[in-house]
Amino acid sequence: MTLADVTTQELASRLDEDGLVLLDVRSAAEFDGIMGAPCDPRQGHVPGARNLDVNDLLGLSTGELRAAVGAPEGAEVIAYCHSGSRSAHAVAALRAAGYAARNYGGSWHEWSRDPALPIEA
Repeated sequence: MTLADVTTQELASRLDEDGLVLLDVRSAAEFDGIMGAPCDPRQGHVPGARNLDVNDLLGLSTGELRAAVGAPEGAEVIAYCHSGSRSAHAVAALRAAGYAARNYGGSWHEWSRDPALPIEA
């Protein structure tokens, strides 16, 4: 497995993969589709994603972070946000906690633009 950024195509093909943790690091309101960037045609989150706001994630100890993510050390975690910036910070923290973490750089900004891709709100 490479630790390069995840593409939309790769993520779409792996949504139901056992053992993969998809982590949305936006705010709860963004995750729930209550508020979001006006440039995004759809609001919500990628199906199967867990929400952990990056502002909360960055303040956690390694043990607290592992408990919040809910996956064992070494698990693959793909993080995303709106445009890949917040998730890049999250990936650094996740890697420091022992996860094989990768960033979906296109994030919600890219995912929301393709009506063929599923969303949850």
